[in-house]
Amino acid sequence: MDDTPATGADNARQENVSRILDSAERLFRHYGYSKTNVADIARDLGMSPANIYRFFDSKVDIHQAVCGRMLAASYEAARTISRLPLSAGERLRRHVMAQYRMTLETMVDEEKCHEMVIVAIERDWHVIEQHIDRMHAIIADLIRQGIAAGEFAPQDADIAARCFGAATVNLCHPQMVAQCRAKENRAAPEQIVEFALKALKA
Repeated sequence: MDDTPATGADNARQENVSRILDSAERLFRHYGYSKTNVADIARDLGMSPANIYRFFDSKVDIHQAVCGRMLAASYEAARTISRLPLSAGERLRRHVMAQYRMTLETMVDEEKCHEMVIVAIERDWHVIEQHIDRMHAIIADLIRQGIAAGEFAPQDADIAARCFGAATVNLCHPQMVAQCRAKENRAAPEQIVEFALKALKA
């Protein structure tokens, strides 16, 4: 059986989805999420709103997909760091600091992008929860490696990963990063990471 037509249709669909998401993200970043609607995205692409609705049911669905792509980039960065030929502690340190920089650069310093992320968090979308679970899985795996190497104390790696994430959450949660940055009565990012790493060794 020749699967070429189906493959071609799938590729065409994926190309259209990518174009819509590229346009949506660009407009969300420029005008803000609340000021951008499906008609604006359609106009930017030179197509009708009806054509957008062939691929997405609503603006909310487009927003979720855009957020999913942003979170996927964050996850891939974490996976890359987790595979470095370094100690588990050093990889955890680099992981948290990299997430902090990405949060600053893409979710806080860009005001319109910050709005888009905050809307997603406030609506408690599944893409956010899935991302948290995937990041905890990476951290748990690093903790297991650290335990096996005698770097960390024996413990339940999954529980430790969730606690480590909770201890460093204000370095990757956009609202907390925005509120805590540049305040003198807050711990520095490096201090938070070192504190969390010491807890794993205790």
